[in-house]
Amino acid sequence: MERRVLIAGLTAAVALPAAVRAAAANVAEAFAAALTAHDISAFAALFAEEYAQHQSSAAAPPPVPGKTAKQATVDYFAARLAGLPDLAVTASPVVVGGDMVAANFTYTGTHAAPYFGIPPSGKRITFNSCDILQVRDGLIVAHWGAADIAGLLKQLHG
Repeated sequence: MERRVLIAGLTAAVALPAAVRAAAANVAEAFAAALTAHDISAFAALFAEEYAQHQSSAAAPPPVPGKTAKQATVDYFAARLAGLPDLAVTASPVVVGGDMVAANFTYTGTHAAPYFGIPPSGKRITFNSCDILQVRDGLIVAHWGAADIAGLLKQLHG
């Protein structure tokens, strides 16, 4: 990235009111809290209807005809909660720049039910994802990220 673009972005982020930056950071905390509480309705409420999923990996729900990116994401995480019924999620660190929030999410749970086609192993697993969320009016409007799927699969199958 060019230095002038980076400096312009950092300058814009500093110019944002502290309340706007705090609200953006709160979205990452609310994301983790809703999943930890297994409150899929609260989780769904974090996403704008026009939400766009930019992640292209095994950790992202594939586009489904007739289903919005928001609904596909909510369904994906509902399946994660079903497979890991004691799932707990933390967000740390959380970094805010402009309307973007970057966070490392750590997922911990027991594989007590089928998880994306993998029979329950009873194993306690932990995996991370590093995500960038674009936030507008307190809602997630876009996502980019990467999850440690290889590490997760090693724990599930290992």
